[in-house]
Amino acid sequence: MISRKQLLEHAKAQQATDIHICPGAPIMFRVGGKLIPITKEKLTAEQCREISLDLLTEEQKIQFETNLDYDLMLAEEAGRYRINIGYFNGEVGSTIRILPTKPKTIEELLLPDVVKDLAKRTKGLVLITGSTSQGKTTTMASMIDEINTTCEKHIVTIEDPIEYVHTNKAGIVRQREVGRDTQTFYSGLRAALRQDPDVIAIGEMRDYETIKIALAAAETGVLVLSTLHVISIDKIIERLLSYAPATDEGQLRFLLAESLQGMIHQELIPTVNNEQRVACEVLVVTNAAKNIIRRKGGFFLRTVIETGKKHGMITMAESINALLEAGTISEGVATSILANYK
Repeated sequence: MISRKQLLEHAKAQQATDIHICPGAPIMFRVGGKLIPITKEKLTAEQCREISLDLLTEEQKIQFETNLDYDLMLAEEAGRYRINIGYFNGEVGSTIRILPTKPKTIEELLLPDVVKDLAKRTKGLVLITGSTSQGKTTTMASMIDEINTTCEKHIVTIEDPIEYVHTNKAGIVRQREVGRDTQTFYSGLRAALRQDPDVIAIGEMRDYETIKIALAAAETGVLVLSTLHVISIDKIIERLLSYAPATDEGQLRFLLAESLQGMIHQELIPTVNNEQRVACEVLVVTNAAKNIIRRKGGFFLRTVIETGKKHGMITMAESINALLEAGTISEGVATSILANYK
């Protein structure tokens, strides 16, 4: 049976982003967004259990059998990996995310210039949105790296888990992992406000208390970066309000209107050469956008983006069409993505 070292080295050589260990299926690598089998034979339940538990220490194995799920970060000389091991239909399986060794720059990700402009804001809230596995954390890491490289600022991150490790450059980056360095996003954020931050990066806003503190921090002179699961920018108001009690809707709208600087909504899409590229739409919050956030539904933000080119705003259609005209993506891919933005 393939060893842990061989498995991880082979995955990195194939430029895989994830490894799937599942009973009744071959070992699968996710490469260019697609699952690719890399063994001819299907794995038995015993083989999956053996490969998965080989990733754990004896103490971790005991915790896994107690909780039936186990998440861990594995840091080795050759790389860093985020691992989830669990029971599926009574059998053990695992998923391994291969993490880059350092953050990519905004230029390397080919993100629009307005992303760099938003990273240079001195206060307020900047959100990176999208569905699961669309590169939100990668974009946020590139923005942190931009600030860290160009500004003498103190950046505090609260992450679950830490995916990109930052080294101090012009500024200082202090990274805190939920469960290891702080109990929760909420407690980590409260503590960060007492740590003289210029920038706070929150891996994900998951509950109302965290959202409220993040908005308050953004309003009082700290730049807050965070990610949020939203299917499109025009759903942002409804998404945030879904966390809040009805009695707090007015306050939340006011805080959001006052503190939100911009949103980057992105999708990772397959290219013609089996790689992936980010397509994104960007909202820069203007007075018109503030009025909509205070009083109206999010679908009115669509008009702000469509008419806001002079502020650096980009629609998803413009982003997709630029990739199509450059021959980076196929017409079929462009059509399927744009169907969700009509």
